[in-house]
Amino acid sequence: MKLEDIKTVGMAGAGSMGAGIAQIAAMAGLQVKVVDMSEEVWGRAKKTIVKSLERVVKKGTITEKEMEETIARISFSTDVASLKDVPFIFEAVFEDINVKKELFAKLDAVCGSDTIYATNTSSISITEMAALVKNPANFIGMHFFNPVPVMKLVEVIPALQTAPATKDLALDMAKKIGKTAITCKDTPGFVVNRLFVPYIIDAVRLLEEGVASAEDIDTAMKLGCNMPMGPLEFQDFAGVDIGYHVINIFHEYMKQERFAAPGLLRNMIKAGYVGRKAGRGFYDYSEEK
Repeated sequence: MKLEDIKTVGMAGAGSMGAGIAQIAAMAGLQVKVVDMSEEVWGRAKKTIVKSLERVVKKGTITEKEMEETIARISFSTDVASLKDVPFIFEAVFEDINVKKELFAKLDAVCGSDTIYATNTSSISITEMAALVKNPANFIGMHFFNPVPVMKLVEVIPALQTAPATKDLALDMAKKIGKTAITCKDTPGFVVNRLFVPYIIDAVRLLEEGVASAEDIDTAMKLGCNMPMGPLEFQDFAGVDIGYHVINIFHEYMKQERFAAPGLLRNMIKAGYVGRKAGRGFYDYSEEK
């Protein structure tokens, strides 16, 4: 399969990552079929995409007509069977191997033998997931970053079973949808999260030990290292619960104490302080909410 043969892509999962991938694929001229478990989920995704595109229009990057054409290229469904004839499918469902296993079984039941599956996982072994599908040679990792329309990087991660042609196609697809791709081995966290997760853990430990306040820790990294967002601000943005889940996956794979989740994270989740989406995380967003 060649990139020029792909006119339609699938998007399994309509959360923040799935919505972002759907948007950039549609902006690149591809028809996009989005599938998620409920109309409520992809209803939110559609609103997210529209708001994101409206910001792009205000910047003058695209016209209102181009925005309308982009939106028209995206369709939504709750039926996995709607992806039957789609040659290239992105996956961005919840970061749990059992959830992904269930999805791939459904995809395998309706998709052709040459369909490419590109998972957006940030922490689960690509090789482990490739072993779950009927054609592992067509399985590849394509790890995007949040917010997808803004962040330029994609990590392309071949499984042990991935065919060279599949890797080449994924690199071509990344370029087509406006991203810069790097290739890395299938190892926990790949490149970015292998560096970033310990950074987040250490920031939480600094707060837990009373070394500095959340505000001062974030200010230190923004002004001292020119980071656009501090580590604790980032956790609130991404979701404290999601960060905790990813940290636990790292610890399970790496078996190293430095990847153990700080107790403060566990207690925050018990209290419901899971970040901006809940109105409270490391910071109070109640007025904003």
